[in-house]
Amino acid sequence: MLTGVRQLRQGLQVSLTRMASAQILLSRFEIQEVAVSRASQHWDDAGSKLAEVQVVLRSEAAEIKHFEEARNTGDNAAQLEVALNRAKADLEASTDVAWQRQSTATDAELQLRTEQDRRSRREALLDELVEKTASPFEQPGGLPR
Repeated sequence: MLTGVRQLRQGLQVSLTRMASAQILLSRFEIQEVAVSRASQHWDDAGSKLAEVQVVLRSEAAEIKHFEEARNTGDNAAQLEVALNRAKADLEASTDVAWQRQSTATDAELQLRTEQDRRSRREALLDELVEKTASPFEQPGGLPR
């Protein structure tokens, strides 16, 4: 009978340890969910900003085309040349911004994938721990039934 009580006590200690580990892991999983959410939002924002600058690039390219076509008609050549040079400078600056935003979007996507991978690993650990916690006495040397 004393052996049975000791085994029961040992089983309870194992269960309590596993439950404490599960609580810690669950807390870490919840924190990781927040990190994934934050990374996802950053990626969405970066994509939106990239899309905005791409619209600007298309607009500036159309403006350059318009000025070049108007320049060929010969009207207000000096003014058109100034406007064309300004539009080309704007396009160059916007292209630089587009490269920066593309880089930011790529970095944000990589961070999101990293956070998702971390979440998946923690989820697998949680699943494993839940399985172990569900059957504390089904181990070798557990309590006899």
